[in-house]
Amino acid sequence: MAYSIDLSGRVAFVTGASSGLGAQFAKVLARSGAAVVLASRRIEKLKDLRAQIEGEGGDAHVVGLDVTSVDSIKAAVAHAETEMGSIDILVNNSGVSTTQRIQDVTEEDFDYVMDTNLRGAFFVAQEVGKRMLARSRGAAPGSFTGGRIINIASAAGLRVLPQIGAYAISKAAVIQMTKAFALEWGRFGINVNALCPGYIDTEINHHHWQTEQGQKLVQMLPRKRVGKPEDLDALLVMLASDQSHFVNGAIIAADEGFHL
Repeated sequence: MAYSIDLSGRVAFVTGASSGLGAQFAKVLARSGAAVVLASRRIEKLKDLRAQIEGEGGDAHVVGLDVTSVDSIKAAVAHAETEMGSIDILVNNSGVSTTQRIQDVTEEDFDYVMDTNLRGAFFVAQEVGKRMLARSRGAAPGSFTGGRIINIASAAGLRVLPQIGAYAISKAAVIQMTKAFALEWGRFGINVNALCPGYIDTEINHHHWQTEQGQKLVQMLPRKRVGKPEDLDALLVMLASDQSHFVNGAIIAADEGFHL
């Protein structure tokens, strides 16, 4: 007997949806039946993705979002709920990185990474979560009581590598942030988990794997290969679904064991 997960009737809000993993996450949630809110700063890219999703029969809405601005976060979430209904699933995916040795990290580099990866992720989860809490307490209407928050951390938050120290620090903080939210909100039916991808081949980094430095990195991986965005599909859909009701505060690595 086949087993499937149906997210029909749910609304998912995906940050950083304009490219890379965010775009893949949005597409797989839509294919699973969810109505998807595509959020990022690159509106034209989001419109292209919306067209793809709608071309497959899915439901998508575009909203501008700058996660480094709390005002932008509040406006985007309010707009999304006005257009699509209450948000049931958050994929907290926006992220940036810099490449340099720790001694060369400037104040601007540090703030650039932390403002998006940690501060932005925190306030997006807080804003969406407050609305989930209100529904769980009966103070706001909604078809689904509780919620699912999936923070996209990184295997770099579990194992530090040279030259991406600031990024690794930010993602380790996201892991601890996930546990803090899960501890406080789990009793309200809001499950908060972190997904820690390893090296994934996307349009953003595809060229890197063909370089000498990229090939050296590939040779460090357990099976000498990088992952594909779709390798995360099943985990994401499970964490977004009712079937994950017993999974809260989990830190799940999808990296072929690279962090070990």
